[in-house]
Amino acid sequence: MALASVAVLVTTSASYAQDIKLPPTMAVTAYDTGTAGFNIAVAVGKMMKDKYGTDVRVLPAGNDVARLAPLRGGRAGIAWMGSGIYFAQEGVFEFGVKEWGPQALQVTLSSIDCNGGSLGVARDTGVKELKDLRGKRVGFVVGSPALNQNALAIMAFGGLTKTDVKPIEFASYGAMWKGMVNNDVDAAFATTITGPAKEVETSPRGIIWPPLPADDKDGWARVKRVAPFFNPHMATCGAGITPATPVHMSTYPYPVATVYASQAEDQIYAITKAMIVNYDAYKDNAPGAGGLAVKAQTMKWVVPYHAGSVRALKEAGNWSDADQAHNDALFKRQDVLKAAWADYTKAPPTIDKEFLDGWMAARSAALAKAGMPNGFE
Repeated sequence: MALASVAVLVTTSASYAQDIKLPPTMAVTAYDTGTAGFNIAVAVGKMMKDKYGTDVRVLPAGNDVARLAPLRGGRAGIAWMGSGIYFAQEGVFEFGVKEWGPQALQVTLSSIDCNGGSLGVARDTGVKELKDLRGKRVGFVVGSPALNQNALAIMAFGGLTKTDVKPIEFASYGAMWKGMVNNDVDAAFATTITGPAKEVETSPRGIIWPPLPADDKDGWARVKRVAPFFNPHMATCGAGITPATPVHMSTYPYPVATVYASQAEDQIYAITKAMIVNYDAYKDNAPGAGGLAVKAQTMKWVVPYHAGSVRALKEAGNWSDADQAHNDALFKRQDVLKAAWADYTKAPPTIDKEFLDGWMAARSAALAKAGMPNGFE
């Protein structure tokens, strides 16, 4: 998908104007219809239609593989991802198979707002703390390592593993949350502002978000061992949450407007610049969209920014030498993973289970040799 070049017209100390050229049509992928990620994708798409005449088609997909496949195949320009961007970069879980491997994914912009991301629990279960989930039904989504690892990380805060609960598998994120309403499951991972969580809040079951206090160092150490991309956060909005009744919770950037390193710098610059320049046109049109603000960006996360995005962020005055050094280190990590995969797949095992086990060992060895953390001990 080609995008026209971007012509810079004027730059001032206070603001800058751009003659941004976007294509007449663009497809993007996102989480299921009604989720925060889908709604934000729609809000940004409407801005692109209103400002540039671009028809943006948002393709809902129930898992990370389905969200990334159109992007990898060139049928989509952006995949609005969650933490699955990290798992795909690392080549783990569903991405540790012959058809995938480590993906050179990069960030344009991402959102952190008043919402949090954690396990929502049906109020009628009587659960107050995460440790109370022992023996309860916890939702998992087939083909969605992000959602599943997130759930395990939050459970770890309460000292629980998958064997301590009753795992209930669903075909998609949306189906899992329908299961909450229908009393097929007791807890599921989500951002607090997702539509399905609000549906549970207004259902007879109700919803709560067991807290993850930032001062519980042991609890957070357990979280970080499972999901290093999580950080403590005070959630002040979402299902069952208000500024007057905030919850100590967890968060990571979501959704993340994800692209491939191979996508042209000018293309990604134009897309990112359009989101920056026209922020006011969409920030109030979907819960969480306000978190796409330039100053709200998580500058030192676990996946690098694309060169086109870096260019746009620099022009917006939100890029430092320290940010560049961190980004360069992440590029190096992607190179190490790519080389390890190339070496491993020269003569891989033919049995799928042996393939994944062998790759995880090869991956670990390559990262250790490079002096980089594994992240999946």
